[in-house]
Amino acid sequence: MPTPSARALRALAMPVSAASTGSTFYPAVEPPAGANAHDLEVAEFVPFSTADWPGHVVATVYLQGCSWRCTYCFNPSWQSSQSDSAWQWADVVAWMADRKGLLHGVVFSGGEPTRQSMLMSALAHTKEMGYKTGLHTAGPYPARLQRVLPLVDWVAIDIKGTPNDYAAITGVPMAGEHAWRSLDILKDSGTDYEVRITVDPTVHTRDGILGLVDTLTSQGVTRVVLQEARAALANPEYAEALGERGITDVLTHGDLHRLHVR
Repeated sequence: MPTPSARALRALAMPVSAASTGSTFYPAVEPPAGANAHDLEVAEFVPFSTADWPGHVVATVYLQGCSWRCTYCFNPSWQSSQSDSAWQWADVVAWMADRKGLLHGVVFSGGEPTRQSMLMSALAHTKEMGYKTGLHTAGPYPARLQRVLPLVDWVAIDIKGTPNDYAAITGVPMAGEHAWRSLDILKDSGTDYEVRITVDPTVHTRDGILGLVDTLTSQGVTRVVLQEARAALANPEYAEALGERGITDVLTHGDLHRLHVR
């Protein structure tokens, strides 16, 4: 059974109507009194990964909940506010305690990890245990990102397009403004980072992607990584719209050779 603090957290995380979009919006979760990292809603835990932080062997903690509904989301079951996972933060801590010297760090992903304010306590706990910390974020909560960055060693931030592209991808018109503000905060922070772009053939064009990469590099971004949208992991409606299309239906082989693709 969930603890009282977890029930209170879930009550705070219930969806509210977003009048500007006509859709459901999950706001950032503020903790109930007395809450700490043990109240994190953990969606999944991967004990070993070499893909989530390039050049590092890490454990990855996926946190439940996301305020956006990206068409190509590869883990739509983690969008809602409540987790059905058996994983608890205490399980993660126990694993880390026995793996010192074997892991380089711990990555917090999601969902959208900055949605939960207990992330800061979890990051601090991880640093106290002697691990480096990584963060995957799409940047929906710029102020929350700014607060946690002093506790983060490396960030992968998803930039989904120009600000005008975000409504079609996320279902939230203001999402682009928030994401690009988060990118500005990250660039000014001195924290090591990379920008990831998921190439979506249902929205993106070649000119759009190349222009986006040029814009990012002109703003001082030194590492841009392209990713492919994958129908097998997305919701059925998107999978049907995507069909057999992939990244090569948007970009040429010459583009892919010149750009960094993961």
